Amino acid sequence: MLPSVTISPRGEKRLRDGHLWVYRSDLARVEAQGGDAVAVQTARGRLVGHGLYSDRSKIALRLVTRGDRPLDRELWRERLEAALAFRKRLAIDATAYRLVHSEGDLLPSLVVDRYGPVLVVQALSQGMDRLLGDLTALLVEILAPSGILARHDVRARSLEGLDADVRVLHGDVPQRVAVKQGSIEYEVDVRSGQKTGLFLDQRENHFAARAYARGRTLDAFSYDGGFALQLAGAVSQVLAVDVSAEAMARLETNAARNHIGNVRARTVNVFDFLREAERAGERFDTIVLDPPGFAPSRSAVPKALGGYKEINLRALKLLEPGGTLVTCSCSYHVDEELFGRMLLEAAGDARAIVSIVERRTQARDHPVLLGVPETQYLKCWIVRKIA
Repeated sequence: MLPSVTISPRGEKRLRDGHLWVYRSDLARVEAQGGDAVAVQTARGRLVGHGLYSDRSKIALRLVTRGDRPLDRELWRERLEAALAFRKRLAIDATAYRLVHSEGDLLPSLVVDRYGPVLVVQALSQGMDRLLGDLTALLVEILAPSGILARHDVRARSLEGLDADVRVLHGDVPQRVAVKQGSIEYEVDVRSGQKTGLFLDQRENHFAARAYARGRTLDAFSYDGGFALQLAGAVSQVLAVDVSAEAMARLETNAARNHIGNVRARTVNVFDFLREAERAGERFDTIVLDPPGFAPSRSAVPKALGGYKEINLRALKLLEPGGTLVTCSCSYHVDEELFGRMLLEAAGDARAIVSIVERRTQARDHPVLLGVPETQYLKCWIVRKIA
């Protein structure tokens, strides 16, 4: 008999409204073990669908199908092939991009990123972790990659009681892989780089920012130089700053690889740099702020907003009138409204008049699922300092 989970009326409403998650507090009865594929039913015995159960996470149930479609190998193949077909239609100008975006592709808690001939996967729930062998075999059948790497060194797995590790699941995975994003070629550290190697969700924002960039440019929280290297061809010079010496070394290597000579990397705490630059009277025509997530939880939002306000306030003071600020947040808990209010307050304190040119989100290969707001997390606002 298939393991089952019975959900409360509140959990039932949540699924009916389009979400795919049910929290532990909304489970009425559980007849399953952690990691099981389960039948999901209401208190009245009606079958809702099938999902993956976790006995450790607050997200106790992730719905995969509605109705009587079971979770079998054929379903996983169909979902993977649909996700891959969608990426093909996007005609992505890159050899590094996201193939599977978890809930956004109806494959909850599964991430698959392509880096040229190599795939990097993350199974972020007990259920997906148990299925990893089957999913790896399917990816080999469908895509024939030279190697598949599991990047399981992420906090989300600890919330599921899963081990954190980095291991090769198939073939050969070198330490570094060469990929292209538009006209820029990068050498990516897929085994230990941030996320799965690159910030793939910012790719289209890198391209968009180039259309507005000019003059002397500051790329703050630059990491490997995703913005800096794309903007270099449109501006006179780029100063890239980041606290990571390793990231700055990779940026310099990638700049040389692309014969880019107008990018200078500086290893420094960005908050300290912005304060020092303001005191020194420095000015820039274009500034990019792409910080790490400041709000990993809802309780961290007030402190995060303070951090966002400080860097945006100082950036607006450093920005020449008529200049462009590209300001980002990858914190889901800081939504568009909070981000806009923060930016307005920062502009007021900087005595700057600012207009919004574009409000952007993550790249199209990171689809947002209606009903699951957590699938939309990235904000990238391009604004102009009028005066």
